[in-house]
Amino acid sequence: MALYFSVLSLVSVGGLPAVLPELQRYVVDVKGWLVADDFIQLYAIGQAAPGPNMLIVSLIGWKVASLPGALVALAALCGPAGVIAYGVADLWERFKGTRWRMAIQRAMVPLVVGFTVSGGYVLATPGGVPDWRLWLVAASSAAAMLATKVNPLWLLAGGGILGALLL
Repeated sequence: MALYFSVLSLVSVGGLPAVLPELQRYVVDVKGWLVADDFIQLYAIGQAAPGPNMLIVSLIGWKVASLPGALVALAALCGPAGVIAYGVADLWERFKGTRWRMAIQRAMVPLVVGFTVSGGYVLATPGGVPDWRLWLVAASSAAAMLATKVNPLWLLAGGGILGALLL
């Protein structure tokens, strides 16, 4: 688990949503540690709790190996990317405003958007079977986020209420 989560840490451009589909594939399909519905429930708990959105990793680790599993999973997902970010931060700031830095930032936007959309797809399609209710919640939230400047916490609350009514 530690090795695989460390690799995910290194490719998680844009945060956990970037690797959510691969995380789901690994823990549900490959390892069988969770079923698709459990994964969605742990994701919802992780999103509802205060703090970073990577809390789901701790919950997965907890399910696999109790407290030591939670600590190992969290350290594995945060550690490698954190070390690289710390090492690159000074260099990145030093080249602020340069053409190559702006080009890299622009190039990463579609990657992060694509990774985020693929994460939403995984959550709205548990077990590979689309659930219209989950798609409705996802589409409504995305549309509201694009159409308004409402704080995302209100959208999260609205999605939770809509999900409670539909599911």
